[in-house]
Amino acid sequence: MTASGPDLRLLGRPGCHLCDDMIAVLRPFLNAGRFTLTLVDVDSDPALAARYGLLIPVLLDGDLEIAHYTLSPEVLEAYLHQAGQA
Repeated sequence: MTASGPDLRLLGRPGCHLCDDMIAVLRPFLNAGRFTLTLVDVDSDPALAARYGLLIPVLLDGDLEIAHYTLSPEVLEAYLHQAGQA
């Protein structure tokens, strides 16, 4: 399935339960092709680790932070609607 929405990045790290929780919220939207998602280990880049290391998980659209720590389906739906993915 080809996504037609934004290219989102999820910054996290292995073993992060909040990251797993956010992925669970993202999964139905991702499976519906509402966006593409790249998972990024925040510790793989010193600049990312310095900026976001204590905020993970962080969901980004480019440099725009959509959410950190937690994400609700309602917040994601509102963002996608605003981004033109109604």
